[in-house]
Amino acid sequence: MSTDLDWFKSSYSGGQGGECVEIALTPTTIHIRDSKTPAPALKVTPTTWTTFLASLA
Repeated sequence: MSTDLDWFKSSYSGGQGGECVEIALTPTTIHIRDSKTPAPALKVTPTTWTTFLASLA
């Protein structure tokens, strides 16, 4: 598990019941995890993350 990362909650997470998506950014990797079950975290490239976000718009 990546404990040295600066995790933050997604702006789309309601924060109710501890069911939040958390994100941590590094220059080469976007880390994504569930706040209730933080390990394992999903890791994607910034390009993949940007493509994913664009597909939601």
